[in-house]
Amino acid sequence: MEKQVDKKHYGFKKYCFPDRWASYWYQLDEILKLKPQSVLEVGAGDRVIANYLQDNAGIAYTSVDIAADLEPDIVSSVDDLKINDNSFDLVACFEVLEHLPFEKFIKSLQELHRVSKHYVIISLPHWGRHFPLSLRLPGFKRIRLQSKINLWPIKHKFRGQHYWEIGKKNYPIKLIRKHIKQTGFEIIKDYIAFDSPYHHFFVLKK
Repeated sequence: MEKQVDKKHYGFKKYCFPDRWASYWYQLDEILKLKPQSVLEVGAGDRVIANYLQDNAGIAYTSVDIAADLEPDIVSSVDDLKINDNSFDLVACFEVLEHLPFEKFIKSLQELHRVSKHYVIISLPHWGRHFPLSLRLPGFKRIRLQSKINLWPIKHKFRGQHYWEIGKKNYPIKLIRKHIKQTGFEIIKDYIAFDSPYHHFFVLKK
């Protein structure tokens, strides 16, 4: 596999739109709740997660990416990680796996499983109409309900980055869950981020 975008792709206004900032919150929240001592992030991106984990949480952080110009700690593809077995307490892989053909999904999951000691957290794009409801009454905790509806799944078209997305034709959520479980993971959490509904999160345990 070769990199798909230039480093300039991660510019503030082009890449860091409000939904993505909300997604960062979910990413960090899930990582911190598991209290890992070491984290491998697959996909260096703009280093928001890296900076927080290193500077604020004191967690040993390592990045891996196929794009050398992003200056990751390790240059490698997710479907063939040049990393020893059980090297990190937690492996994070956010919005990465859709950048490989779906035929490599299981192999990539196997690699994430192999290099992790305990946990893997991934997020994937989930296409479809999002229907949110948020209600908060004085003295009560906020209630949030949401639904993602794909009544007529469309065929995905490769436009240089995503090879596939959950919810589109031939990629139903039940197939994604099936492959995850086949790899040997236990799905601890499985949800769409309320404030970033394009991102579907999976918290996995070996």
